[in-house]
Amino acid sequence: MGRRAKGLRHKTRSLLTRKPRERGKTGLTKILHEYAVGEKVVVKLDPSMHKGMPHRRFQGHVGLISQKKGKAYVVKVTQGEAMKEIIVRPEHLESYNQGELKKE
Repeated sequence: MGRRAKGLRHKTRSLLTRKPRERGKTGLTKILHEYAVGEKVVVKLDPSMHKGMPHRRFQGHVGLISQKKGKAYVVKVTQGEAMKEIIVRPEHLESYNQGELKKE
């Protein structure tokens, strides 16, 4: 018997699948969106883009952008009482205000 796989994407079948009408290529506006330092963002994983994807435990978390690092951003996110810094590309981020409007 082989050992059980424990990769970064294990147990993500429902989390990292798109709904049928959302499938296809990610739009350029999402990829090329510029965020300002100090802006609030929501970590929303895009399963079609593997590069710059944070760990699945940060899905849905709200964080602050602390700096830009190449094409990616350094986002400060709380995990319990600890403050974590994750490096995320803009495909996996969404403006916090935009997320607020969708919920209403």
